[in-house]
Amino acid sequence: MSGDGTTAEDDPLQTAVWRLRSRACWVDAAALLTPATPQAALQRASLLAERCLYTEAGWEDAEDALRTAEALAYTDDERGAAACERGYLAYAATLFQIRDRADEARAALGRAAALIAPGAPGRPLLDFRRGLVAENLTRSPQAARAAYRRAHAGATAHAHPLLLSATWRHLAGLALREGELTEARHGFAESLRIREELGYLVGTAPALVSLADTETEPEASRLREEARRLFRLLGGVPTWLSQRLSPPGTDAATA
Repeated sequence: MSGDGTTAEDDPLQTAVWRLRSRACWVDAAALLTPATPQAALQRASLLAERCLYTEAGWEDAEDALRTAEALAYTDDERGAAACERGYLAYAATLFQIRDRADEARAALGRAAALIAPGAPGRPLLDFRRGLVAENLTRSPQAARAAYRRAHAGATAHAHPLLLSATWRHLAGLALREGELTEARHGFAESLRIREELGYLVGTAPALVSLADTETEPEASRLREEARRLFRLLGGVPTWLSQRLSPPGTDAATA
């Protein structure tokens, strides 16, 4: 997906889309895009799918946008990218228990793998999403780690900084579960650094909380308080962070 930051190379439209996206305004960002080309339709679908991941809402809008992107896809790369989005949306619906679509997620990502060449720019994102399925649906940390590492190398090679922040984060999460605290702290810190440099506000609070889990006091409390501030600023997004940010003995934060 283009618009992963506001560099000098970005056109005004992509800069506007990025700024809205980074502030949790996915619907407004999608409204700037006319789905008249495969690229625009896919980007619109990607924005609305990301909204589902952060808000646990908007599923029908994302499905409609994805069907449009699938209808416009012509080349193997375009069809593969649309299949990658299909797999991601099915993964999200399963993760949040909207509906069990795990088989659909695996099939769509497998279809994408057959269409997107190993060295193509879209391959790292596909590898990352296959890692998500392996980690959270299949419960296979070894397969997840291998997929995340492929995605990490690809994101580095193709200069995809936002994806790189995600691979750092998920590799660190696996390290933390295995008791590798130093490795986890480094990965979470790198993820946070990239998101702050990009101005990706909606992804910064989760990164702060993850890093806090590897720190001692008073640094851990400082990081969590900063995460609470951003969470409130963005109207309670991401929704799934609410429980982790609620101080002991209080009700969960709401949107």
